[in-house]
Amino acid sequence: MPRILVTNDDGIHSAGIIALAEALDTLGEVLVVAPAHEMSAASHSLTLTRPLRIEKIDDRHFSVDGTPTDCVTLAMNHLLKDKLPAIVVSGINKGGNLGDDVTYSGTVAGALEASIYGLPGIAVSLVQRTNFDFSHAAEFVSELVRRVLGDGLPRGTLLNVNVPPGPIRGVQVTRQGTKILRPTIIEGTDPRQRKYYWIGEESLTWNAEEGTDYEALRHGMVSITPLKNDLTDYSVLEDFKLRDWEIVLETQSK
Repeated sequence: MPRILVTNDDGIHSAGIIALAEALDTLGEVLVVAPAHEMSAASHSLTLTRPLRIEKIDDRHFSVDGTPTDCVTLAMNHLLKDKLPAIVVSGINKGGNLGDDVTYSGTVAGALEASIYGLPGIAVSLVQRTNFDFSHAAEFVSELVRRVLGDGLPRGTLLNVNVPPGPIRGVQVTRQGTKILRPTIIEGTDPRQRKYYWIGEESLTWNAEEGTDYEALRHGMVSITPLKNDLTDYSVLEDFKLRDWEIVLETQSK
């Protein structure tokens, strides 16, 4: 029976991670290692400036006072080192992780950390703002995990899955879209009369180009986007080589 590691960035008591763990329970030995509190937008951050604490809730649930990356790192190198998981599933997040937002997302970071260890990783988000019903997303992800456990993923690849609310109407394999945004900055004064600034809800639209995650969700479809940790722009890399940039830069450095 395969071991399945579940994490998230909404916190270990989030309804999304509870629904996910329950849906995966028939596929293997599910262990949950998740942040003690919400860590949204933590990105792929690793805590190095203070010690971390693990609380054992029961034999299958552990909370960590850190980021999703901390959770996966501690699971792989301490909690589950006797028998490593076959896959890491992160979510189900409250709200989408689409387009440019994947670089901010703690949900995606949990799956990304799995890929660094050579494991398949899946990040799952429910694209909804209120009245969250995780049942359809959890059922869909259970079938996706079953398939990935059987067929595998290319090494270093993770899947970023965004699910619209309601019953599943279709699935598209997509690429990342791009968004057009303007963050809302809330300015205030604390009791000591010092200014503070709070980054609030974003006002945004997106480039709904064909084949993107945004476009799939606009049509009510599940979006599955394959991602990699390698951020190299290979087209520019080849262009620089063709234009002898390496020679130019080496000459200028002397």
